[in-house]
Amino acid sequence: MKNAIGIEDVRAAAARLKGRIHRTPVITSRSFDDLCGCSVFFKCENLQRAGAFKIRGALNKLLTLTAEERARGVVGFSSGNHAQGVALAARLTGASAIILMPTDAPALKVAATKGYGAEVVYYDRQTEDREARATDLVKETGRVLVPPYDDPAIMAGQGTAALELLEDVPDLDALLTPMGGGGLMAGCSTVAKALRPAMQIYGVEADTANDTYLSFKQGERVTIAPPPTIADGIRNLSPGALTFPINKQNLAGVLLVSDKEISEALRFLLLRCKILVEPTGAVSPAAVLTGKLPMPAGSRVGVVLSGGNIDPALLAEILTGS
Repeated sequence: MKNAIGIEDVRAAAARLKGRIHRTPVITSRSFDDLCGCSVFFKCENLQRAGAFKIRGALNKLLTLTAEERARGVVGFSSGNHAQGVALAARLTGASAIILMPTDAPALKVAATKGYGAEVVYYDRQTEDREARATDLVKETGRVLVPPYDDPAIMAGQGTAALELLEDVPDLDALLTPMGGGGLMAGCSTVAKALRPAMQIYGVEADTANDTYLSFKQGERVTIAPPPTIADGIRNLSPGALTFPINKQNLAGVLLVSDKEISEALRFLLLRCKILVEPTGAVSPAAVLTGKLPMPAGSRVGVVLSGGNIDPALLAEILTGS
């Protein structure tokens, strides 16, 4: 079966997004490299507009809509970063947005979403199906749904992060991104396999939010209970229907890290590398720091730092170890 996207879709997304989003820097750290034994290249999506990679997919999606569709407005659902991405993309394209967010979404992300002009509607992630709620909202309002990952335009937009990374550092041996619904990885792995077929690609999950890891083992999508993890951006119950076949084909494997390892990586990145990320952004660095990446010493490793929208109270807790 043909995958939902190809490299040409990502290149088209890059052309649409040019001048509308940041081309984020690629940063290296001698202290990080010395500790892990690899040469690591951080793609700093924590410095992206709205503080995460999500604006890439959201804005690409809205730019592919007709003027009539944008005039009807959009609906999104997200724990935070996609919410902000859709809200900002809607503002940039003159559309209105309603965003479904869980009641336990970080306050900073809720405030930012409202700040971009979106209306926020809450749901209980323990008892309610957010996709069903979003579908109902679309039916009631006539708006267009902007999914967080299971959409070709969203995946193609997210893949532009890897396109930029490989333009800046073409000779990578490995690529890592965190795995939630799988949209970032589906886009990035599509680019990596097209431009550098021998590259080893690994997704990284929290060990308590291991839906993709379990799905890889089963050979099909599995669903887990609402996962408890500090990494709020990857608290997914199952991988996406469109993203999973792409990632299953492209990835060498899925690595798991604990909340403690995520916190320690976040602390190291801030204190030693002067890079501020949210817990989900620290998931992939944690896998490298803890020696879980099965690559030889000296390997050149690309790591996408997915976002930097961390709640100040949580940051203080992580930094003080309380």
